[in-house]
Amino acid sequence: MAFKSDFLRTLAERGFIHQTSDDAGLDELFSTETVTAYIGFDPTASSLHVGSLIQIMMLYWLQKTGHRAVALMGGGTGMVGDPSFKDEARKLMTPETIQSNIDGIKQVFSKYLSFGDGPTDALMVNNAEWLLPINYLEFLRDVGQHFSVNRMLAFDSVKQRLDREQSLSFLEFNYMILQAYDFVELNKRYGVKLQMGGSDQWGNIVNGIDLGHRLGTPQLYALTSPLLTTASGAKMGKSLNGAIWLNADLLSAYDFWQFWRNVDDADVERFLKLYTTLPMDEIARIASGNINDAKKTLATEVTALLHGRGAAEAAAETARATFESGALDLSLPTVELPQADIDAGLGIQVALVAAGLAASNGEARRHISSGAVRVKDSFVEEERLSHSKESLLAEGVIKLSLGIKRHTLIKPV
Repeated sequence: MAFKSDFLRTLAERGFIHQTSDDAGLDELFSTETVTAYIGFDPTASSLHVGSLIQIMMLYWLQKTGHRAVALMGGGTGMVGDPSFKDEARKLMTPETIQSNIDGIKQVFSKYLSFGDGPTDALMVNNAEWLLPINYLEFLRDVGQHFSVNRMLAFDSVKQRLDREQSLSFLEFNYMILQAYDFVELNKRYGVKLQMGGSDQWGNIVNGIDLGHRLGTPQLYALTSPLLTTASGAKMGKSLNGAIWLNADLLSAYDFWQFWRNVDDADVERFLKLYTTLPMDEIARIASGNINDAKKTLATEVTALLHGRGAAEAAAETARATFESGALDLSLPTVELPQADIDAGLGIQVALVAAGLAASNGEARRHISSGAVRVKDSFVEEERLSHSKESLLAEGVIKLSLGIKRHTLIKPV
């Protein structure tokens, strides 16, 4: 349908909407009042990765169009773990680990949302506040009675595990009850009427709506985004070298910029719509021009939102100097290694792994055998070649390259 509310119209034209529980009802709600909506984030690591960025951008547009965004940290549910579409149970985390992860995750949200006490200021909430004090017997009596095990077994996220004959613990089975209860509790405490999430969360979100009906909560709504894969079929958030983290201490602004610069040509326009705030007419203009220029714009705009405009432009300039002019830019990613190891002759395989250009010695050997590795811009042909003092450039570093797009400096210390 053609949405009349700014929020839903923006999400629809940019490609964020996969499914809603009630298109017309939700559009009317957003057209007539300031809506409070939330998305939950699991604290399974000290940083979110780029796969979560689509959810963060949904909260961004929610606030941008005059509504209130709630980022829910799963401090309570994180002690159980979401079993949705997982092959096996998550490893249980201690409360200390969960809190440490939440502290790391919080760093990103202030880049996209404005927090405060105003009617459209964002909130960050931890569901441990109401889940940890729960009286188990009272919870079973008051909430558990409203859940049908037959219906829960029919959800795709559960059914797939059982069809594969993979165990599903009672602990994990409780996750969907707790998430449903979150929705009701957030409505009671903050007036939340909409839960958003990826399409794999549809069953959990609908559970919350149904529980709200049974407990007398005002009408609640669901909105899910598509689960994104790249044009090559890879899951968003992963690369050949691991997760694309959002926290700068886990992934530099330069490496983040490079990830977006290297996306498939077929993904550029779609990613400009989802991950930047550029106007739609400008996106159309950029996408219809030179594809490499479009990729640079994508990389710079996405990086500017997360790391700041200065860091994004510095990353773009580093890439230009490295790839286009062949200059050595000392702002390239740098790894410090002991001077004694350099003096003794540092194995090229060890150097590749230390620089993050290979995950293992075996992968490093394959890169060398394929002719993809260079030291000081000269190709490495012998797998056992070691660095020496002669490998050092005048600037006191070793330039190590994999292919034409990935470069790291090794600095003796």
